[in-house]
Amino acid sequence: MICKKCGNRMLPGERFCGKCGGNVGINDAAHSVISEVKKAVTGKDDCIRKAFATILAGGHILIEDVPGVGKTTLVMSFSKVLSLETHRMQFTPDVMPADILGFNMYQKETGRFVYYPGAIMCNMFLADEINRTSPKTQSALLEVMEEGKVTVDGESRKVPDPFVVMATQNPKGSSGTQLLPESQLDRFMICMSMGYPELKDEVEILKGKSGAAGKTVNPVLSKEQLVRMKEQVDAVQVSDALYSYVALLSKHTREHAYIELGLSPRGSIAIVRMAKAWAYLEGRDYVLPEDVVHIFQDVAKHRIVLNTKARVAHITETGVLEEILAQTRQPASYMKKDEYRV
Repeated sequence: MICKKCGNRMLPGERFCGKCGGNVGINDAAHSVISEVKKAVTGKDDCIRKAFATILAGGHILIEDVPGVGKTTLVMSFSKVLSLETHRMQFTPDVMPADILGFNMYQKETGRFVYYPGAIMCNMFLADEINRTSPKTQSALLEVMEEGKVTVDGESRKVPDPFVVMATQNPKGSSGTQLLPESQLDRFMICMSMGYPELKDEVEILKGKSGAAGKTVNPVLSKEQLVRMKEQVDAVQVSDALYSYVALLSKHTREHAYIELGLSPRGSIAIVRMAKAWAYLEGRDYVLPEDVVHIFQDVAKHRIVLNTKARVAHITETGVLEEILAQTRQPASYMKKDEYRV
């Protein structure tokens, strides 16, 4: 990355030039990451940005879609571009928790039990088709996704930093799948769908313009630079009025006539963290209401449960959340906290 003022070469993720002290923009390195991933994933710019925002926000990603639309390619592209140690596991009915978390084995020579790490001990864990495995194996991820550690035989071990779980799942009702429990879904910061490519994008794919991620993309950030970038995202400012706005949105999901289970406080926290990351990618060090609106459905859709009345009326999660957004007044930047009644 080159400083726009003096031409000094800088490391990706650095905000201020070491030579002239100029501010090079908080999202230059982020845009380099996104541009590199786009070489492997064609026509899915919004999905790429949301996935990267989630990584910067310290969250986990669930991608729900039909097979063959590029879910795994997206994950492997990010692992390459961000220089992350990545382990991939195909979740099938015979996968056991020990395969993920690791296990202790007795060594006769030393007379001690030795821990053998599982697949989860990495920076980026790809859980492919997570809803094809048993509930017992799915639940093995609960602790590590929330607390960043695994416990085997009563002993806890931290996973490397940074750490992110990117999981794919087939749509509900697909053959051989089991629904993820609400507690599992709540651990994922966002749930998104990539969808089929547009006609022109599919033509580019057929021409070979988008291929295997490992062959088409190059590292842009190191792990240390990614950690520094995440710290910059944490420092993005959120006004009291916006905190109240997020709390109101969550409150309305819990009181809506068509929703049986609304957003938890963990969901509210996820909205704020994602809004910070989205503002960062937009080149700002402060959050606007538009940032919250843009990411709200991806954060909330998989966390709410519609009641029987909604299903009978053919109401969807998307429709309910759009209604909540439309009916909740957005705060103005000058609003004082005590003006925003809850």
